[in-house]
Amino acid sequence: MLENVKRTCTDKWLDFINAAALTVVILLILYPLVFVVVASLSDPVAIYNDPLRLWPAKINLESYKAVFENKDIWRGFGNSVMYTVVGTLINIVMTTLAAYPLSRRRFYGKSVFTFFFVFTMFFSGGLIPSYLINKQLHLLDTFLVMVLPMAISVYNVVIMRTYFQTNIPQELEESAHVDGCNDFQILYKIVLPLSMPIVAVLLLFYGVGHWNSYFHALVYLQSRDQFPLQLILREILVQNQFKDMVGATMVDEKFSERMAVMEGIKYAVVIVSSLPLLVIYPMMSKFFQKGILIGSLKG
Repeated sequence: MLENVKRTCTDKWLDFINAAALTVVILLILYPLVFVVVASLSDPVAIYNDPLRLWPAKINLESYKAVFENKDIWRGFGNSVMYTVVGTLINIVMTTLAAYPLSRRRFYGKSVFTFFFVFTMFFSGGLIPSYLINKQLHLLDTFLVMVLPMAISVYNVVIMRTYFQTNIPQELEESAHVDGCNDFQILYKIVLPLSMPIVAVLLLFYGVGHWNSYFHALVYLQSRDQFPLQLILREILVQNQFKDMVGATMVDEKFSERMAVMEGIKYAVVIVSSLPLLVIYPMMSKFFQKGILIGSLKG
């Protein structure tokens, strides 16, 4: 009896410690996001003087006004949307066409193809050979260079292949063959409708990757009209290019006030660039448990 009581007390203490630790971790994760939102809505001078805040100080939307009046940000936003939509569509098509054959038992040689796919996860040509290939294909500084070199992810192919293996019965495929369906009809009419959870998860994975990508644009693009939003964001946050956004009205102001306005613009740009993902992610999260757990790397 005493042992049971001691064990129960120990369990309660462990639960308390776990809850406290998780609370601290959640606060550490949420605080940067909350602070950026608060800073973007506050008077830049107040944030500059008192940076550690959890609520807005003197609501001020001038930073957002400066961001929305900047043509480069609008152009970059449109480019990012196009790269994300077209690139994600290509990703899903290529991943599905690669994963479905590798998941079928009657596909001879699938082990060899799987080996070559997985081999590229550990060994690649590197940046310079990739650049030379894109240059020889005349893809540099074009729309296609942002979507074709990243057309497929082997990791996601393995996830989708495993989902097909564990959730699409072979008997269903065989009965469809008996009814006269070919492989493309089976994939389009049977397999994909039953695989919406994993498709939704991969849509989010690929979409986030395209939206946050800036390195490919930095390497392969030269025309400013082709720059995605993340490259414009890099110029603002890293290179401190604020001349067009601060405006002539701040020329005669004090240096500290100009620096404060620049900080406010930084926070507003971060919110504008992150908002699409913050909206889409909760809508797709309900598919995560079913899609990822069932499509995990096993077998």
